[in-house]
Amino acid sequence: MSTAAGTIVAGPSSVEGPAPAARTRGLRKTYGRTVAVDHVDLDVPEGSVLGMLGPNGSGKTTTIRMLLGLVQPTEGEVELLGHRMPDRAAHALPDVGALVEGPGFHPFLSGRENLLRLAAAEPRLTSARIPGAVDAALERVGLTKAGERRYRGYSLGMKQRLGLAGALLVPRRLVVLDEPTNGLDPAGTREIRSVIADLHRDGVTVVVSSHLLAEVEATCTHVAVLNEGTLVAQGDLTELLESESPSLDVSTTDTTAAVEALRAAHLTARPVPEGVRVELTRATAPDVIATLVGAGIPVYEARRSRTGLEDLFARLTQDSEEGSTWTS
Repeated sequence: MSTAAGTIVAGPSSVEGPAPAARTRGLRKTYGRTVAVDHVDLDVPEGSVLGMLGPNGSGKTTTIRMLLGLVQPTEGEVELLGHRMPDRAAHALPDVGALVEGPGFHPFLSGRENLLRLAAAEPRLTSARIPGAVDAALERVGLTKAGERRYRGYSLGMKQRLGLAGALLVPRRLVVLDEPTNGLDPAGTREIRSVIADLHRDGVTVVVSSHLLAEVEATCTHVAVLNEGTLVAQGDLTELLESESPSLDVSTTDTTAAVEALRAAHLTARPVPEGVRVELTRATAPDVIATLVGAGIPVYEARRSRTGLEDLFARLTQDSEEGSTWTS
């Protein structure tokens, strides 16, 4: 899909660089006559925080499950951390932490006891290191005080946090989180956002499936948009947002004169709060500034405007099934 200022990439990236942390080619999954995922070519850049977005039923969770080797593709190829999946899952998965479709733990055990059992299955944790790893994971997700409580008494948000703790028992190269803020209050959501930021700072690649567009915009560096099983866009989040709105917001105290000067120069301009917005389809930002300064219009600030994430994805998924909604 091309725009005036750039291209929204709906296929594999053509830019040379390091191998992606995860890659699919021609990925397809059908259940009988139902097509859940249809020829998806996805690249997850190493070290990125990629938000996987789409309306309900768009194929996000199915794609994640195929990435992790939990579901066998009908067609196509999956590569995870350089390993072909699911054939080499045993080589890739020790470096992957995942929380998919909600955590599943023993209800009559405490949170800490559940993590101890999970940690015992970690191939890179010795018996002596397990208690310390569990304590560190509980602290990281804010469950230290609740660690001795039985899991059956946990709220939905606490269960989500415990699942995240399980994914972070040992250092990972890739962390995959399916709706990680589901059921969390604002404070819990901020904590999860902080954990994701810490992982990104440490160079960990993170894939987040979410309906919360404000959270994606706050935490993600890249996005991939699925609609009806098809990948309709992927790439750097900032570039995608800016490609949809080639315009410049100019702050000035003389809005009327600014609009008149720009229109006299055959530029499309309109008043906005604190100034004017100029479409850059016929001119560059320096052209706009030169026109205003030449007309004696005071210019205090100029910045590229960009489409909000909700507007962008509404356009990308406008053909979604009726009733699908986004939460901002």
